[in-house]
Amino acid sequence: MSETTDGQVGKVQVVGASTGRMGQRYLAAGDRVAMRLWDEQPESEGKPEAAREYETVGYVVSGRARLRAEDQTLDLGPGDSWVVPAGVRHTYEIVEAFTAVEATSPPAGEAGRDAPPA
Repeated sequence: MSETTDGQVGKVQVVGASTGRMGQRYLAAGDRVAMRLWDEQPESEGKPEAAREYETVGYVVSGRARLRAEDQTLDLGPGDSWVVPAGVRHTYEIVEAFTAVEATSPPAGEAGRDAPPA
């Protein structure tokens, strides 16, 4: 993961990006926001529901997913973007091979905020 420090700019190439325990690839990160890349395949079981300490905004590059958050369901496809506020319980169902970029604030990969749901 690359973080900006002391006013310096940083760069992360996806081929060298570290991978988190849920399969996410950590891209560039600053003090207040971080990016990550998801490349996922459909699963027979949906992902566990979770509420996170960070806000997430995302953009679908390719594929399809279904985002369920409390009483809402959003179908996501190429070109769609979404937001999940901090503290909202949600889950994703991958409908077809899915690639998306997310930004999290504060950075998800710090202080154990990005641990897999229990």
